[in-house]
Amino acid sequence: MLGRLLPRETSFFDFFEQHARLAVEGAREFVALATEGTNIPVRARRIKELEHEADVCAHRCAEALHKTFITPMDREDIHRLIGRLDDVLDEVEAASERIHLYEIGQMTPELRQMAEVLLRQTELVVKALEGLRDLGDPRRVLDLCIEINKLENEGDALLREAVARLFKEEHDPIAIIKWKEIYEHVENATDRCEDVADVIEDVVLENA
Repeated sequence: MLGRLLPRETSFFDFFEQHARLAVEGAREFVALATEGTNIPVRARRIKELEHEADVCAHRCAEALHKTFITPMDREDIHRLIGRLDDVLDEVEAASERIHLYEIGQMTPELRQMAEVLLRQTELVVKALEGLRDLGDPRRVLDLCIEINKLENEGDALLREAVARLFKEEHDPIAIIKWKEIYEHVENATDRCEDVADVIEDVVLENA
C-alpha cells in the first residue's frame, strides 16, 4: 500500500486531499457567483483567499518533499500532482477576478454550466485522491479518472458553444474580449483537473 511506505510525520496524501478540498470550495463559490451574479466582490475575495491557502499547502508539500527520504510514490509524480492541483484554483481565481474587475453584472447560462462541470470534476478529484491513499480499489480510482476526463470534454464543448453564441449575439467587441477571457479561464481549470486525473492514473498504473 502506498500510504504505508510514508513516515507518519509527513503525509503527502494529506496535502493532496487538503488542496483538492480547497479546490472544491473554490468551485462551489464560483458556481454561486456564476449562478446568482450577486456579492461578486465578496465571492471573488473568498476565492482569492482559498487560492492563497492552496498556495501555502502546495509550498508546504514542496518543503516536505525536500525533507523526506522515503516517499510513497515517485518524487516527480508528487511534484506534478501538487502543481496541477495548484493550477486549478489559479484558473478559478483568475476567472472570478476578471468578473469582478470587468464589473460583469449579468451572468450567462454557459458560464453557470461550465462552473457546474468544474465543481463536479473537483469533487471527483477528491474521491480519486482518497482512493489513491491506499489503493485498495485501483479500478475505482481509474474509473473516477475517466469520469474526470469525460467532464473535461463536456467543458470543451460548452466553451465552443459559449464562444459561438458570444460572436453571434454580442456586438460590443470589448464585451466579447472580456467574456472570451473569462470562459477560457474556466475551461483551463477543467483542463487542469484532467491533468490531475492523468497524474493519478499514471501513479495507479505504476503501483497497483
